Amino acid sequence: MNYIYELLNILIPFSFISYAFMKNALLAIIISAPIFALLGTMIVNKKMAFFSDAMGHSALCGIAVGVLFGFTNHSLSMIIFAILFSVLLNFVKDRTSYGADTIISVFTSIALALGLTLLSFGGSFNKYNSYLVGDILSITSHEITYLFICLILVILLWIFAYNKINAESINSSLSKSKGINGKLYDYIFSAFISVVIMLSIRWIGVLLINSLVILPAAAARNISTNTRQYHIWTVLFSMVMGISGLITSYYIHVPTGPMIVLLLGGTFFITFIIHSFAQS
Repeated sequence: MNYIYELLNILIPFSFISYAFMKNALLAIIISAPIFALLGTMIVNKKMAFFSDAMGHSALCGIAVGVLFGFTNHSLSMIIFAILFSVLLNFVKDRTSYGADTIISVFTSIALALGLTLLSFGGSFNKYNSYLVGDILSITSHEITYLFICLILVILLWIFAYNKINAESINSSLSKSKGINGKLYDYIFSAFISVVIMLSIRWIGVLLINSLVILPAAAARNISTNTRQYHIWTVLFSMVMGISGLITSYYIHVPTGPMIVLLLGGTFFITFIIHSFAQS
């Protein structure tokens, strides 16, 4: 990491980069932006925004279950719980006549209530408040390494499974006739969403994680005319607004996560206006 830090010192001639926590935060945004962007495009296509939000809110339950079973690594307990949560949710959703939003709401309500209840025993909930809003400036070099591994895995998923996942989201009957096991790819994609969200929850926060996944893709969709543009614009918005939010928050002394979300929200409305004028 020291070589990367030295390179950042050379490439970025601003005072904020002299701090190690700013270097780590910048690297985290550079690595996580493509992850959120790639997953976000498919989440928007598959209308899974409610699902990714549910995963974020289930993080507290993952922490609580980990504490109950003696896990000292909260990230590990959250990831294990989230994968099981997503598998069980998809299993129940596929076997009921209720709409997906109803099943997701049921699971989210139970997981959130259970997490809050377990963490409240002994008055210990306050020490987990940081997970609600997150703090990207607290990210460590080890967590950056995990994010980089996650980025590689997401890229591999896109190379080998994007067409199959996309075919299932467009027309499940047609994809089945082509021999594509759509349900299997839904489970795999849901597991990827779960892992990414749980890895990021500590430094982004339960309340903001879904915004960073959805807003770049939603903004890009307003001005994209094909899939390639859609992905390029999503990655670009995620990267530029993430870095801009980090730098802006440093100079005006506000939390980084909310600043990034505000910039992405503004980007969405700008692209929406552009789209509206183009259609008129």
